[in-house]
Amino acid sequence: MAWPPNLTDPIARRWVVFVTLGAILLAGAVGFAGAVVERRATSDLARQAQTSATLHAAVLRSELAKHRSLPFVLAQDADVAETLRSADPRGVDALNRKLETLSGGTRAAVIYVLNAKGVTIAASNWREPTSFVGSDYSFRPYFKNARADGVAELFALGTVSRRPGLFMSRRVDGPNGVLGVVVVKVEFEALEAEWSAAEPAFAADPNGVILVTSIPAWRFSTLSPLPGVEQGRLRAEHRFGDAPFAVLRADPPPLPHRPPVLTTVSPPGQNETRYMAASVDLGAGGWTVYTLTPVGAALRTAVTAARAITLLIGLAICGVAALLLRWRGEAAVRAARQEAARRELEARVAERTAELSDSNRRLRVEMEERRRAEAHVHLMRDELIQSNKLATLGQIAAGVAHEINQPVAAIRAYADNAAVLLDRDDDRTAKANLGLIAGLTDRIGLITDELRAFARKSGAPASVVTVRDAVDGALLLVGPRARQQGVSIVRDIGDESARVMAERFRLEQVLVNLLQNALEAVERTPDPEIRVQVLTKRAQVRILVADNGPGVAAEAARTLFTPFATTKPRGLGLGLVISRDIVAEFGGELSLEPGHGGARFVMSLPKAR
Repeated sequence: MAWPPNLTDPIARRWVVFVTLGAILLAGAVGFAGAVVERRATSDLARQAQTSATLHAAVLRSELAKHRSLPFVLAQDADVAETLRSADPRGVDALNRKLETLSGGTRAAVIYVLNAKGVTIAASNWREPTSFVGSDYSFRPYFKNARADGVAELFALGTVSRRPGLFMSRRVDGPNGVLGVVVVKVEFEALEAEWSAAEPAFAADPNGVILVTSIPAWRFSTLSPLPGVEQGRLRAEHRFGDAPFAVLRADPPPLPHRPPVLTTVSPPGQNETRYMAASVDLGAGGWTVYTLTPVGAALRTAVTAARAITLLIGLAICGVAALLLRWRGEAAVRAARQEAARRELEARVAERTAELSDSNRRLRVEMEERRRAEAHVHLMRDELIQSNKLATLGQIAAGVAHEINQPVAAIRAYADNAAVLLDRDDDRTAKANLGLIAGLTDRIGLITDELRAFARKSGAPASVVTVRDAVDGALLLVGPRARQQGVSIVRDIGDESARVMAERFRLEQVLVNLLQNALEAVERTPDPEIRVQVLTKRAQVRILVADNGPGVAAEAARTLFTPFATTKPRGLGLGLVISRDIVAEFGGELSLEPGHGGARFVMSLPKAR
């Protein structure tokens, strides 16, 4: 058709109307498809960002919970109290070595003990040039607040190391008043390194000051301008050194307790980037965890693919309509026009096919990125399992410490008696006392070996495990707490040789979680009792953990294995979820079975051949 068309020709007029309407409809369809896909992609990114923020918060919360038990246990330690009272050089040297060992085992940056005046008498870094021993920290808020209130936490730069960290302190009381303060400093370099592998993430305090971050340049920046009075107070406390408290420019700024929102972040000296910002309240200390999920590439890919597909379909429809229109033309020129339309359609299809191939390549790249993200999620899940194991050890540490103190006191008494007996030349009785000391030492070694093996990070493949050994190991860990609560534990193993395909210490972790839950359930139950029973049935081994507590409510039972669903005031809602995943890895199943009273958890595992 010649251009400009002759509008007096009916065929030309039909073509003009067809082209105009087709262009308008095609443009509207492409725009509408892009808008719909953009809304759906934004909604998916919001859910992904919120899930990522929740996982980051859970890992950080678990890390904090693991270390909070250290100052509590040390504040109750008899050696710490005795050293603070006597200041005996031998006691100080022993305490230095004890704190050094504990710091290495728990990955705490430094652990130190201050006397009532705020002067360090013992520290885990006593061997290093930057030793805290002899330093006066009475000006630090974590000392003042712990001395006044019993417990305190403060995020600040170290006065010696100039490295940021969270200082956790607890007061040590004596018969005549305050003896001193135990301080544990926790640094987050390893956690920040894990965060840096994914999207930007950081944790901010109630003032909006960024404390823990995957981007070091953002540390001590603020989400909103700090008032001059607040800046003066923070500088007077020497918490953040000479930090300028620069504002991290974001439009709109991410706020706590809000749904995920699209924001544009403009770091100093960098190009602005669009993110999906999500936040989760950490609870302790008023911290909030934020994640910034990049949205530019994902949105562009989704919108471009949707528009390309819509355009391809629209062009195909227009081509078909054009063919039909041509068929209504004059019979003499129909064949020639049909051939031209066919060639034109083939060219367009080839062009659009190339575009579709390019879109498929981009989709394959995105799928590879998603596979890497899933691998990172699996890694974080393994770290969460290990953090849950260490948090469980923190809960049972006090009971185990009490269990060990008794044989230690007996060893001291037998040793003193043996010295007296040797002075009296009573060798026989002295040898008997030494034999008792050896037996008590074996008892302590059994407990500490089990604790050390339980705390070790498990990565071994499944192998043949004797169920009796796993049950005995779990009962050894929770036994002290059960005896303190006066709970009777009935061990009923029908087949002592029953074996399953599993990893022993992960299986013990599941049993410890179930026993810990049962101990909490029977705290207010008269004549509390927990039953551990092992049954062998054909190709399966069933391990039952039942208690005579109040049982699980019907509403709670429906969400029992849902992440972050819990009935405990301080619970995370992850213990049973992690336990179920571990059992599933072994090819088994963990479930709650109805009973006449109390809760009855059943773990079914395939029998080892």
